[in-house]
Amino acid sequence: MSKDAAATRLALVQAARHRFAFDGYRATTVRDIAADAGVNVALINRYFGSKEGLFRACLDRATPEQEAAPSGSDLERVLGGLIRHIIRSPTDEDSMQLLLLLRGSGDEAVDRIRRETLRGYAERLAGAARAGSSSEDDDLLVRAEIALSVVLGMTMLRTSTKVEPLASADVEAVARPLEDALRALLGGGRG
Repeated sequence: MSKDAAATRLALVQAARHRFAFDGYRATTVRDIAADAGVNVALINRYFGSKEGLFRACLDRATPEQEAAPSGSDLERVLGGLIRHIIRSPTDEDSMQLLLLLRGSGDEAVDRIRRETLRGYAERLAGAARAGSSSEDDDLLVRAEIALSVVLGMTMLRTSTKVEPLASADVEAVARPLEDALRALLGGGRG
């Protein structure tokens, strides 16, 4: 892909993420997104196939969970990545990503994409925990989904709603109890 094509794709994803997060999936049109990105509306179909494909691309943004948990990564690396994600300075992109993951759209195909994305995150967490675990797969996946809900909830409280004192708590005050909670859910005592 050329540099211009990559820049256009990025502009479309950023514009779409903003529109989907604030206006919702149904209220957002491909014309609105293209206008916000300053490109021809036909490029959405060219690069993403459809509005639904563009929504999927918005969710496929590389997240710290993905970066921290590529296939075969270990639990220590995953936990470190999740904790760093929560305690670092949040961005507007984090808030928009959270809205996209959690806001219902009323469109079953889009809600299915959202569920698949969240399930994929939980499966990566379970896969990282599985290496040192004797847990049944379904039990471990449920615990990974609970761990993911803790991470999403912490992110929401620290970024979108800025609940105090959590939002401004120092790194150690957040990292230590969060690590304990995630370890309790995913296995692997403190090393």
